[in-house]
Amino acid sequence: MAQNPPDLRPDRAQARLDRDLSTVRAGRDQPTIGMVSLGCPKALVDSERILTRLRAEGYGISPDYSGADAVIVNTCGFLDSAKAESLDAIGEALTANGRVIVTGCLGAEPDYITGAHPRVLAVTGPHQYEQVLDAVHAAVPPDPDPFVDLLPASGVKLTPRHYSYLKISEGCNHKCKFCVIPDMRGRLASRPHKAVMREAEKLVDSGVKELLVISQDTSAYGTDWSDRPSKFPILDLARELGQLGAWVRMHYVYPYPHVRELVPMMAEGGVLPYLDIPFQHAHPDTLKRMARPAAAERTLDEIAAWRRACPDITLRSTFIVGYPGETEDEFQTLLDWLDEAQLDRVGCFQYENVAGARSNALPGHVPDEVKQERWDRFMEKAQAISEAKLAAKVGTRLTALVDAVDEEGATCRTAADAPEIDGNLFVDRGFEGLAPGDMIEVEVDEAGEYDLWGARVDA
Repeated sequence: MAQNPPDLRPDRAQARLDRDLSTVRAGRDQPTIGMVSLGCPKALVDSERILTRLRAEGYGISPDYSGADAVIVNTCGFLDSAKAESLDAIGEALTANGRVIVTGCLGAEPDYITGAHPRVLAVTGPHQYEQVLDAVHAAVPPDPDPFVDLLPASGVKLTPRHYSYLKISEGCNHKCKFCVIPDMRGRLASRPHKAVMREAEKLVDSGVKELLVISQDTSAYGTDWSDRPSKFPILDLARELGQLGAWVRMHYVYPYPHVRELVPMMAEGGVLPYLDIPFQHAHPDTLKRMARPAAAERTLDEIAAWRRACPDITLRSTFIVGYPGETEDEFQTLLDWLDEAQLDRVGCFQYENVAGARSNALPGHVPDEVKQERWDRFMEKAQAISEAKLAAKVGTRLTALVDAVDEEGATCRTAADAPEIDGNLFVDRGFEGLAPGDMIEVEVDEAGEYDLWGARVDA
């Protein structure tokens, strides 16, 4: 499970919350809510929406449990390890505060939560904003003041001010055997095009330099509309987002054929040349057991076509090793495919059973020690590919977005780097006077396995 890093978790981000939310206001006893947000960026967006509504109703946001009138825990429930971490977070909040409201993906299993923590005040499922607010109202009645409870147009953000996640849909129509997301979040439900664009425009107007487009299945956006204006609405949305003047990064793009039509926009500069595509595996038999498309050869053809259309494209993907029934030959096929695909950014997970997933019943579960050994071999190969690709960038000039600055230098990202999951470009010369959100030119003079180093140059 990907957890929000410590400086983005609202239960730990005291300095940012004090500055951005103005939680301490003289002369007023304001009801306050604490929050911890676990899981993926989509859950983080849900947390931002909940906090925005609460702030608009007069609640303050407490940076710690002890100073809050109640605590919301936004949970992850995808893997058993994620469920365990969510239960631990709920227990920690109960111990420190005692008044806890649970929401998020694990909230789809209320009996599981209350069985472990019967003292929670309420349990709601994922993206059930109104039910969360009702639970907060019942636990801590609001005390709004129309003269001071004002929010910026962008609302409350838990990410740094210069980038923001933009969620364009909920749910998923796929039936992957290892995944229970459709059971927790339902079928695909795309947000209206105008609503997405309105939110994106407000974010850019408020100073956001990078929009990270997320959903469960980004390339399927709009295909659930019976009256959709075009066959593939994601193409229209990407085209309009690319005209806002901010970086636009596409995440969770399922490799449908129409993705080819996104790539020319990347070559033209409207959308970042970056595709995050969940391939999961390469052997056709493994993919069939996953209930995933099983045409690995065609996938390699697609990758080649994307690179012809946009030579600078960065390809990111995630894979599962140790899936039930995976043989050594199937795993070796994955390694060979990775050699040929030469993906730029790669993540890998060891298979875990998930309560309710159909893959649990498959025969041939792989022993834990074999999963670990295959994960080690996979990551060794992926690391070598990454190191070689980054070494080729030494001596080049790259545009970079500054994320943070301290006395030792600036931490930046290029078009090839998504926040928190990819590498960084560290600038250790010429960084004086820089601030988060600045766009700069950097000459790369050193490369590692996942990161680059360089000096700022005049544009």
